[in-house]
Amino acid sequence: MKALNLVQSPSNLVPLLPKNRLAPDSGYETLLDDWLNRTRSPHTKRMYRANVTGFFHSLGYQLTPDLLAQFLLLDSQQAFELVSQYHGALVTQKLAPATINQKLAAIKSLVNYAAAAGKCHYTLTNIKAEKLTQYRDTKGIPKDQFKLMIDAVDINTIKGLRDRAVLLLLWGNALRRSEIANCDVSDFMPKAGELIITGKGKIGQPETISLGKATVKAISLWLAARKVYKPSDPLFCAIHKGYWGNRLHTHSIYKLVQKYAKLAGIDKVMSPHRIRHSSITEALNLTNGDVRKVQKLSRHSNLNTLMIYDDNRQNLQGEVTGMLDDLF
Repeated sequence: MKALNLVQSPSNLVPLLPKNRLAPDSGYETLLDDWLNRTRSPHTKRMYRANVTGFFHSLGYQLTPDLLAQFLLLDSQQAFELVSQYHGALVTQKLAPATINQKLAAIKSLVNYAAAAGKCHYTLTNIKAEKLTQYRDTKGIPKDQFKLMIDAVDINTIKGLRDRAVLLLLWGNALRRSEIANCDVSDFMPKAGELIITGKGKIGQPETISLGKATVKAISLWLAARKVYKPSDPLFCAIHKGYWGNRLHTHSIYKLVQKYAKLAGIDKVMSPHRIRHSSITEALNLTNGDVRKVQKLSRHSNLNTLMIYDDNRQNLQGEVTGMLDDLF
């Protein structure tokens, strides 16, 4: 991203260059890491760090504790103008609203943490997020197409056994890829048919979910083929030479979904979250639109979100449009 050069703006923002080295006990030296360490997900940590670093890079600087301190010690008006001009630059680049919000959310979260820690006297609540149109396409793919994906897996290989178990978890429990990636072997309880997961936004609050028989069998076959593992090891790991045993990355889960969708001849762009959409929609079909029952599967905190799924499933707008069109 091109530097915004905001330090020379008409509002006389102070230069964001460190004038003096911080005292070792100032608290700013470890502030960024302290903030990131509150997040359990490695993926979220990387994303937050990249977004904060990208903000300072857009100003033309490399992020250092001294520079971070100067930013946090700006007065509220200076900080607002700096971040809002950054917001405008992101809009000018025509980034997706969700991407813009993600970048701004990281900066706001860091500032809020610094304020709570007494290292900053302002917040950025007046920086408004971009409006989003959520859940425009929630129908995903029908069960027959997902079955084609399952059939495309070669279960005569250890990779195929792993991938089949991952796909069944995505479908049968509508899990997010991060929820799968974060599971350890000890979280899987085959006799009880259960799995312990940590859901989105529920750091440190694990919950136990019930698994289907096919999923339990698939995970058990994968572990049997894997042979050597400890309870503390990741439930799903890389199998490539040199990476064996490392936790399966969320991006790898994304890629395997794309691979089997392509093998199944599915034209729609597929992702783990689209399988989640597919699973939830099929669950609504099977329960005749029982959103309260399906909420136990999807774990959405807001029941209104499932109402959007149900409306999209039934295509109520299309039905009414057809009735009006039939008048002519």
